[in-house]
Amino acid sequence: MAEAGLTTKTLNDKALSDKAWPAALAFFMALGALPTIIFGLLVAFHELALLPGLISWGICLTVALGFGILLGRDMAVMAQLVRSLRMSPDELPRTTNLAVPGMRLLGQEAINLVRAERLNQARANDRSAADHALLERLPDPLLRLNASGAVIWRNASAIATFGLETAALLRHPDLRAALTNAADTGSPVRQSITLTVPVPRNLDATVIPVGGLVYLLITDRTRERNIEKMRADFVANSSHELRTPLASLIGFIETLRGPAADDVEAQQRFLGIMAEQAHRMQRVIEDLLSLSRIEINEHQPPETILFLPPLLERITAGMEPMLKTNNTRIELSVPPDLPRVPGDADQLTQVFTNLLDNAIKYGKRGGSIKVNAAPASTDDRFAANGVLVSVTDDGVGIAREHIPRLTERFYRVDKGRSRAIGGTGLGLAIVKHVVNRHRGRLLIDSVEGQGTTFTIWLPSRA
Repeated sequence: MAEAGLTTKTLNDKALSDKAWPAALAFFMALGALPTIIFGLLVAFHELALLPGLISWGICLTVALGFGILLGRDMAVMAQLVRSLRMSPDELPRTTNLAVPGMRLLGQEAINLVRAERLNQARANDRSAADHALLERLPDPLLRLNASGAVIWRNASAIATFGLETAALLRHPDLRAALTNAADTGSPVRQSITLTVPVPRNLDATVIPVGGLVYLLITDRTRERNIEKMRADFVANSSHELRTPLASLIGFIETLRGPAADDVEAQQRFLGIMAEQAHRMQRVIEDLLSLSRIEINEHQPPETILFLPPLLERITAGMEPMLKTNNTRIELSVPPDLPRVPGDADQLTQVFTNLLDNAIKYGKRGGSIKVNAAPASTDDRFAANGVLVSVTDDGVGIAREHIPRLTERFYRVDKGRSRAIGGTGLGLAIVKHVVNRHRGRLLIDSVEGQGTTFTIWLPSRA
């Protein structure tokens, strides 16, 4: 290590010497030229004897040579100090080793100037790093675009929120119009935009032009808009679906107060019907609230990584009481090496519980239900980077014209049978919205007289 430092110092000294000699020669020639001319003229015109002239000329040349060497060396040192602006401030000397007094003062001022410049640069770098860290930690997505509209930087929130969907965001017509407006006026422009894929999202975009760059700040208003929509939908749906059981309850209450006031047998029958209607209203309200909670966060995909086999085993075990009632069995086929997927365990439990509940209710009494899980690469209809879970019953099947509408709220193929077995008409709507939140797909295949298969594709982590 010491040898390396010594070698570096020797090389620096040699480089300094190589630069000093040309400067010394130039100063020597400049300082010695005038005395040479003067002494030459004096001797030529016999104003000065030859020997004294030569001696005087030699003394002047010696002095010129000495000053030339000193000034040449000091100029080389000064040049090296000026070039040290490109070096680390720790490598700068605290004092100058200059021989000429004026040059020594100039060298010290150069060192002070370099140190001040380095200090200002360090402070500017610290401020820049702090500003970058602040932008990186903003909870809202922030993108920096160049003059042509291409993304040159985005913070962590933008990557997590949009990922590969950033290009689709920037192609949105309303956002393109806002970018053009901001470029023309040079002032910030705010624009509300709506994305429809992969799930509906309501965004507020603020376009801020800065020099030749454009900053794009995105605020996600989906949750707030969904809450507003949830309130309106809840009132509309609940008033529609609860009207019938409420009218039934009111009618039975009036009957019990009037004609059946003393009829014990009628009272027991009416109270049973009233309890059934009350439970139906309770199920409708619970499903509506559950669906509303799912819709609020539908635009935010889950981040927890799940291993589905234990989850499916727990769900099928929990369906045992219903299976015994209908004399139905479940055939579960799940490979132990199934890929893990990002998922919300509670919501996926609700999805598979709803599908199994439907399979038991609408399947053949004494029949079987097949639950299969497999890597998505086994089915060409889906992207290979995911997992498939299918639930198949052996019931009467569903007519083709009904399949596109099965996931609509309160849509029922057989309204009378659905209400008779306790269906709310919201189960498959819940399934659809949970699958949307997981960025998955739901596929329904059915053959009348043979049964129905619900297949869910969930993407695995890339």
